[in-house]
Amino acid sequence: MTASPAIAQAPLRDAIIVDMTIPVCPGSGLTPTAEDFEEQVNQYIQGGVTCGSFTVAADVETSVLATIKSIARSRNFFLRDPDRFVLVDGVDDIICARQEGKLAVSFNFQGTNPLTGDLDMLEVYRRLGVGHILLAYNHRNMVGDGCHEKTDGGLSRFGVRVVEKMNEVGIVVDGSHAGYRTSMEMLEVTSAPAIFSHSSPRALCDHERCITDDQIRACARTGGVVGLTGVGLFISNEGTDVSPERIVEGIDHVAQLVGPEHAGLGLDYVKDPSKAERMLRAGRRHYGDPSSYPGDNLRFASPTAIPEIAERLFGRGYDEKAVRGVLGENWLRVYREVWR
Repeated sequence: MTASPAIAQAPLRDAIIVDMTIPVCPGSGLTPTAEDFEEQVNQYIQGGVTCGSFTVAADVETSVLATIKSIARSRNFFLRDPDRFVLVDGVDDIICARQEGKLAVSFNFQGTNPLTGDLDMLEVYRRLGVGHILLAYNHRNMVGDGCHEKTDGGLSRFGVRVVEKMNEVGIVVDGSHAGYRTSMEMLEVTSAPAIFSHSSPRALCDHERCITDDQIRACARTGGVVGLTGVGLFISNEGTDVSPERIVEGIDHVAQLVGPEHAGLGLDYVKDPSKAERMLRAGRRHYGDPSSYPGDNLRFASPTAIPEIAERLFGRGYDEKAVRGVLGENWLRVYREVWR
């Protein structure tokens, strides 16, 4: 694996780049064909990505067996190609992957339904490579409310125990897709840095999936990071602007509010938007007002845009330390503090 031409240039020659949300995986609901997945992986390579967190389960899956099978398919896919991929157990694996020109692979859940109410499953999932978990995916579950619920009920008692157990076993707690009170209470309960893996400032795009400045400040107080997404619906009011400049505007908003050390990337890129459109139509109950989620014309920023994102950050006056942090080192800081 070679870095992209722009990233290969000094001062970013050895930069570690992390994309905290890759929603497609051999075991996920958005699984592309083998050919499409290969092409998407190559796009991460072209973007110079060192480590990606792949979604292997979501709240639409409620069976432990289905979740374990999804993880198994994904692990076996990456383990079959050790010349290109490294499954991540700790930060050292990410650093070694960068040195060896490989893509480091971690996993995530978009929601806590795969626990099926059993806290003990968190330790098992951590041992299988799950590095961070969202509390809720848009709607209410046993842990708390999602961002599209009419109510804003906050964390349940079980949700408090889930956050505490995630801290204990070394899984990063994630507030993306959660309701406002659920995420704010999560940020109060956690004893470790917490994150929004793929969210955008609501100050720049007024969508229920976006997060307020209060949420961003509370995340920063934990030592956490906001991963800026590249989904058009959540970064531009017209829903179609997924330009590097638009993503940089989100990064800059977070940086001006709480410092660049609390900004990162969580692009949530889907190569084939038609698959996301079909999933949206089939799973309408998981989303809010239909007008907020048009069933067509979805746009996603590709990881191949990352070099230009870096260039535009330099153009705005950010120094090398800040740009390296946004590209990946801020995520590594969180990993070091949380992972066991």
